[in-house]
Amino acid sequence: MTDQKNINRGTSFLLTMASLVVIAWGIYQAQSFLVLMLVALFLAAIGAPPVIWLKQKHIPSVLAVLIVIAGMIAVLLMIGGIIGTSLASFSGSIPFYQNRIGEEVLALKTFLISKGMAIKDNALLDYVNPAAIMSMTASLLSGLTSTLSSIFLILLTVAFILLEISSFPVKLRSILKDPKAEFPQLRKFVKDLNHYMVIKTGISVSTGILIGIWMTILGVDFPVLWGFIAFLFNYIPNLGVIIAAFPAVLLTLIQFGPGTALLAAAGYFAVNFIVGTFVEPRLVGRGVGLSTLVVFLSLIFWGNLLGLIGMVLCIPFTMTLKFAFENNEGTRWIAVLLGPELPSENKPTKKKS
Repeated sequence: MTDQKNINRGTSFLLTMASLVVIAWGIYQAQSFLVLMLVALFLAAIGAPPVIWLKQKHIPSVLAVLIVIAGMIAVLLMIGGIIGTSLASFSGSIPFYQNRIGEEVLALKTFLISKGMAIKDNALLDYVNPAAIMSMTASLLSGLTSTLSSIFLILLTVAFILLEISSFPVKLRSILKDPKAEFPQLRKFVKDLNHYMVIKTGISVSTGILIGIWMTILGVDFPVLWGFIAFLFNYIPNLGVIIAAFPAVLLTLIQFGPGTALLAAAGYFAVNFIVGTFVEPRLVGRGVGLSTLVVFLSLIFWGNLLGLIGMVLCIPFTMTLKFAFENNEGTRWIAVLLGPELPSENKPTKKKS
């Protein structure tokens, strides 16, 4: 009997893993479509609280959604105009910065040779190629721009999602044939997810503004672009601030030398330390219910599947998976592994003396 149970558990595990592999393969194949839908869901999560608030003020659903969508359009047009201009200027200046990088590397090579170190031609660029960082930054932002070029379809999808918010519980009750069902777990999950998205967006906006102001004070080229990159990459856990700081600090080094570059790096560190240590933990609360290792692995997994959008939204995606696993008896063990600690009933208890 025990052997049969073990066989059944093994079969269930293999089927679960196989299903996850097939789903991941399907997500990768449908990447271009899914990215658009995920951006729409991201905007809908941000727009849902204002829509609910407007409806509580007795404003009709359609009008509330139209007001929120109009606000989104205004913000996106403003951001798109500013960032688009900065990105175009930055992309056009990349050859100049690449030449400057080559000159700096040549000067470093001459300095090392004068100190008696034998350096082969292009040896430094073979090991460290800073010019590639500039090109990678431009290509990443160009990919984001191409995604946002379908903004009409995205906003139309957001509008329909927001219109369906109030009817979704009714549909679930109809499916379950229980008109009094309340779905407390689902409501809590949606509330936690919305809370995380809204707070994280506010924190990211603050981070981008502070970085933009600091780079303006230092006189670095394209401060608005660096502020936007800091805003966007602040969604990426653990590595976001490093990725955002690298091209900006490199450009500062090319423009002004190591002293100002250190000041730029110090500004990124100070903003990240203050926001990450004091502000975000107080606002987000006790965290997202995921272990540190899972957060890091989810960054790699979703980034490989969906590119920059996957990296930005890796936490909400993994939170959703964890919620799905928690509510299925056969996959609850996966949710336990994804969580930050053992469930309270499994914690060791102290013996009374």
